[in-house]
Amino acid sequence: MTDLETPVARSGAAALRRAAPALLGYAAVRALGLLALAVWSAARDKSAYTLLTARWDALWYTRVAELGYGYEVRLPNGDVHSNLAFFPLLPWLERLLHAVTPMSYADAGFAVSLTASLAAAWGIFAVADHVYGRRAGVCAVLLWAVLPVGIVQSMAYSESLFTALAAWSLYAVLTGRWVTAGSLALLAGLTRPVGLAVVAAVWAAAIATFVRDRRVAPSARQRSAASPGGAHELPHALSPAAAPSTAGASVGRRALGMLVAPLGAAGYVLWVGSHTGKGPLAYLDVQAGWRNGFDGGYAFARFIGEKFTSFPSAAAGAGLIVGVGLVIWLYVVCVRQRQPLPLLVYAGVVTALALCASSYFGSKPRLLMPAFPLLLPLAIALARLRTTACALVVGGIAVASAVYGAFWLNGSGPP
Repeated sequence: MTDLETPVARSGAAALRRAAPALLGYAAVRALGLLALAVWSAARDKSAYTLLTARWDALWYTRVAELGYGYEVRLPNGDVHSNLAFFPLLPWLERLLHAVTPMSYADAGFAVSLTASLAAAWGIFAVADHVYGRRAGVCAVLLWAVLPVGIVQSMAYSESLFTALAAWSLYAVLTGRWVTAGSLALLAGLTRPVGLAVVAAVWAAAIATFVRDRRVAPSARQRSAASPGGAHELPHALSPAAAPSTAGASVGRRALGMLVAPLGAAGYVLWVGSHTGKGPLAYLDVQAGWRNGFDGGYAFARFIGEKFTSFPSAAAGAGLIVGVGLVIWLYVVCVRQRQPLPLLVYAGVVTALALCASSYFGSKPRLLMPAFPLLLPLAIALARLRTTACALVVGGIAVASAVYGAFWLNGSGPP
């Protein structure tokens, strides 16, 4: 089930039918979340649609779509918030939809998010189904839908788009479609900085396959030489004459996938350097203006420690420790269950970048949302339950998630 070279020959229609229970369940959970948000917002005289499309990062994306890059806000403390911090794929799609439809930029962002969230759900199902089977795939999608911050999947943010690209890139790796995997990794790299996680997964899987092939090839030659009839009795597809062509094509596709994968992230970062005239590391300066960077988790640990200075906030600090511990424990379980290498690399990089970022501590759950392989151990456990018990568990969590999402967006919301 985890062989990187095992393609899945299934037509698009058949694949959609197989994924239908997962997609219908996902749509039902998200509809419940949107209904709860609408009711809660109406009770507070707020617009649920505005909360989804015209606040926080959504405003930055629509501004990029409408006016392009170059806008910045200088804060009283000297910080500079530049829209160069926001990668371009979502604004490009918003601009495209605005150009070909009557949609506003905000409407286009919402439409992209809704479509991408379904694509992400399908991609998560495809990965989990390929590795652990259909029932686990359905459970993985439902668990992703009922995350406490699942409402973000319906916002005009880039998380859903990125998760869709990442999931399908990982699926392409698992099924040996290297050029597709690299192309989707390129697009993921144009969506969010964490696109590096998808690139790392593609590269790790490709290198592992190269190493495996080098180990297998000598053994195959030895078996061929030791056979009574020698190479002449091999089937045509495995004969020495045919093998170099087949192997060469596979190696070439793998190498091309590796070459293409980092071009999105690298291209945007280099463009920022050229655009600002500050060189290839200019994007780090842009992030520094937002007080964001990678410090190995020191700032986050200090933030948690400060919570224990008073009793009310100490409970929040303890909750944060439990949450981080749960994330780390899930990753350890993923390793112990021998998840495929690309999933482990991808989830590990996403988790490290989320937990070790030096700012926006309230965004940690949102930043972890694309790390869906962490949910697979829970999906396996859930899949072992009877259907009725599984439905009750998921239904209860879905209600809690919907209420929390409505409360969250009507309060502090995602920064």
